[in-house]
Amino acid sequence: MTSSVGPDGYVRSPAQEKKLNKLMASIFVGAKGDEAMNYIRQITIEAVSGPEISQDQLRHLEGMRYLAAIIQRRVIKGRENE
Repeated sequence: MTSSVGPDGYVRSPAQEKKLNKLMASIFVGAKGDEAMNYIRQITIEAVSGPEISQDQLRHLEGMRYLAAIIQRRVIKGRENE
């Protein structure tokens, strides 16, 4: 059985990866899905912090960015395979 590493770092079969990608694409569909993804991007990937941010706050923000990027990548891949 062939496996591959997904954007989250976990090893799954290509069929499992495709299923997850399609699931995420089905959740973030249409104008409402785009609006929800834009909100997630605004509070994570596009968030800008100044020098006053603590190490703990920065780690937290980076974790949120990582998760947002995984979701975004899966949505894009799910849409590509439709």
